[in-house]
Amino acid sequence: MLDNSNRNSPSELLTVGQAARSLNVHPNTVRRWSRQEFSNSCRVGPRGDRRFRRTDVERLLEVRQA
Repeated sequence: MLDNSNRNSPSELLTVGQAARSLNVHPNTVRRWSRQEFSNSCRVGPRGDRRFRRTDVERLLEVRQA
């Protein structure tokens, strides 16, 4: 059986700024990609801030470098 206890844990979720720095793009680009569903995000907190799974950002980085 798979252990999903760390899935989406706070340490595995990145802010828009952290994802943008990892991908070497502007934060607005990450937001646009999220709206266009090029990347998955979840919303947290009362303001609905976006968070991205580290694995999704790493996978997108691999695709961009190919």
